[in-house]
Amino acid sequence: MKTLVQLYSARNFTPWDRILDQVKSSAYDGVEGFFANYEDPAAFRRLLDERGLIMPQGHFGLDLLESNFEKAISIARTLGIDTVIAPWLAPEDRPADLAGWKILAARLDLLDHKVRGEGFDFAWHNHDFEFVPVENGLIPMDILLDAAPEMNWEADLGWILRAGGDPLDWLRARAERVVAVHLKDVQPNHATALEDGWADLGHGVSDWRPIFEEFEKLPYLKAHVAEHDNPIDLDRFLHRWSQSFKTLASQK
Repeated sequence: MKTLVQLYSARNFTPWDRILDQVKSSAYDGVEGFFANYEDPAAFRRLLDERGLIMPQGHFGLDLLESNFEKAISIARTLGIDTVIAPWLAPEDRPADLAGWKILAARLDLLDHKVRGEGFDFAWHNHDFEFVPVENGLIPMDILLDAAPEMNWEADLGWILRAGGDPLDWLRARAERVVAVHLKDVQPNHATALEDGWADLGHGVSDWRPIFEEFEKLPYLKAHVAEHDNPIDLDRFLHRWSQSFKTLASQK
């Protein structure tokens, strides 16, 4: 099981070589990439290799995957990625009804087959908008997983919390689909708090002990991913997350 840092968390603290030094010194196994790491994949791979870090998974926008699939796959191969993750939809691109979510699911199902055909795994990464009900109370996250039945899921537990959901319910219901988890918490007054209301793992409002116990029951879980969408102190986030993770993992 790997511990990774989603490098989006560090986007405001570049240069990347210094960030990777911080990741290494905090004893993570590697990183999860995003678009800012793909400008020169070979050069970024060298930065990783020099530090003994890995990038086994990365976020790739649907625009790149659908408009220039070959480029996306080339980036993934160069960086040593084995799980390609689609992470986001801009507000104007988000479906507004059941029919729209089924159309998105069909697109993801097609991409899942294409990505797997190249020897990679494929997963969707959620935010909060996938948990806003549509007709008949249906939840878009369920629609995506049901209509793209082979697609994996990187469950962002922080965004589930932000949406008012219970991570335990989702992990239990979709255990066989979860291949990675993003671990971050929320502050009690998250709508107005600093750092966009996010909290480091173990420093927010949630009880993580039962969630960590549930991780043991996920048959295909490969990575625990440290993330904070807008930290003001990268060192604090990296060290707090690492310490909380070790404590929680030892209490399972």
